[in-house]
Amino acid sequence: MAGPTGSGKSELALRIAAEFHGEIVNCDSLQVYRYFDLGTAKLPLAERRGIPHHLIDIVDPDRLFTAGEFARLARAAVDDIRARGRLPILAGGTGFYLRALLEGLFEGPERDQPLRDRLSAREARRRGSLHHLLTRFDPPTAARIHANDVPKVTRALEVFLLTRRPASELFRQGRGALEGYRALKLGLLPGRDQLYQRLDARCQWMFDHGLVDEVRGILSRGFAETCKPFESHGYKQSLQLIHGELERDEAVFLAQRNTRRYAKRQITWFQRERDLVWLGGFGADEDVAGRALALTAAFLAGAPA
Repeated sequence: MAGPTGSGKSELALRIAAEFHGEIVNCDSLQVYRYFDLGTAKLPLAERRGIPHHLIDIVDPDRLFTAGEFARLARAAVDDIRARGRLPILAGGTGFYLRALLEGLFEGPERDQPLRDRLSAREARRRGSLHHLLTRFDPPTAARIHANDVPKVTRALEVFLLTRRPASELFRQGRGALEGYRALKLGLLPGRDQLYQRLDARCQWMFDHGLVDEVRGILSRGFAETCKPFESHGYKQSLQLIHGELERDEAVFLAQRNTRRYAKRQITWFQRERDLVWLGGFGADEDVAGRALALTAAFLAGAPA
């Protein structure tokens, strides 16, 4: 179950799971983190209707969690669900995680922190220099990564410098695609104006119902502001609000704007996803749910995805 944030993926996944004896596997890169609840729109336990959910609240905020780790854990969860005669249902808006699970990732080298530190220092001295290097060593990968996306540029350079092989070559070899399964890919696509209105309202609701207090609570547990999930929309603005860098209205406005932009990027990503069946509306819409249930029933009966 794919689609932009706020489109109702969780609701529709619950409907499908209830109808077809399914269990839900989270496919959201933020919901894997403990304590980050409101700002990630994590479904409270009481609202999961007794349906098992997997890969939610599995790592602390200060731990690096990669798409490769997700793919490994998601494969294990899917295998376990199927072994018990249940239907695995992936739901979430992180398209790269979905692709990592279904198509696999290349077997890259482990992180080399000293090398990363040297690359970071080089970029600090001359902005854009890492992307220039990548263009020399691995032009296809450089063409796919924006020069300002320093983490991805750094990883691609790290791969080349440690293996002496470009990431584009390793990626073509692939690794660990999910085997033994057919996949029905459903995507939710509400009207843009309706989606943006819902996202704005949800951001406002989060700030009104304790998002800033949630951030204070996470910090009180000893987690640093530099933890990866604090970079996400809502949490970043909450930190700025706590530090007096933003007024409340400014924080809400920026969180709303950035969330809308994120939703637009998600839609663009999923529009490139092969064989994805778009459902025009929100997951809670009865006509959308009806079509999703019918498609799922036909798929399970053996019809082509």
